[in-house]
Amino acid sequence: MTDPGAAALEAWLAGGPPPDRAVQRAAVKESLAALAAVAPGRSVEVRVPPFGAVQCVAGPRHGRGTPPNVVETDPRTWLALATGLLDWATAVSGGVLVASGSRADEVAHHLPLR
Repeated sequence: MTDPGAAALEAWLAGGPPPDRAVQRAAVKESLAALAAVAPGRSVEVRVPPFGAVQCVAGPRHGRGTPPNVVETDPRTWLALATGLLDWATAVSGGVLVASGSRADEVAHHLPLR
């Protein structure tokens, strides 16, 4: 038996209707946690509003205010990147992913998540 949430996510990433908001939130949070596990650190902040944000990538730590290295995208784009259905360069050139700061692109080295 397949997980209905996983099936709904897969269909959405293939161009279908969006799954329930709770399914989207769970998938984004789980994938952000996986990113933080494979790229521990606090040099880059990855934001996937409205569901979550995580700091990752080893290097100088950011404390207060706006982080110097930020990656921001929507949930569908993030999950497509995390699963390998979309590559970083295509997302950036298509305007669906914003990567600012000298170290933001380092997140791409950890995608797709395994």
